[in-house]
Amino acid sequence: MSDNLPSLIDPDAPIFVISTAAGLADMHPQTLRGYDRLGLVVPKRARGRGRRYSLRDIRTLRHIQRMSQDEGINLEGIRRILALEAALEESHEQVHDLLALLQELRNTPEGARLFTADRLGTVQMGRQRRRQLALPGA
Repeated sequence: MSDNLPSLIDPDAPIFVISTAAGLADMHPQTLRGYDRLGLVVPKRARGRGRRYSLRDIRTLRHIQRMSQDEGINLEGIRRILALEAALEESHEQVHDLLALLQELRNTPEGARLFTADRLGTVQMGRQRRRQLALPGA
């Protein structure tokens, strides 16, 4: 995590109340409420229905502020950019997973490779078990 935010905290832990999150993002709490209504940054809710923001939420709020103030992008444009960035991040994670699978495949002897896929297309790699067949007359 960058931007002078604490790094020893789980970035997805919903720990900051709206006033603290607003202070860390250098915004007014009403702005955060508006972004919540628009779906730009939707915080988790505490038992009393109070908003709880994570470090990731605060980083996103700062990102929104930079795009809005420095780049002059309107909120609909920001919403689209955030959606594209989320899709790109998901693609990066998929590439990372595929590279790890490829490395595992490269380290597996060719005769021991076995792949399975579930109905959603998730591919799993396992090891083929060699079965000893009882041959007639043996």
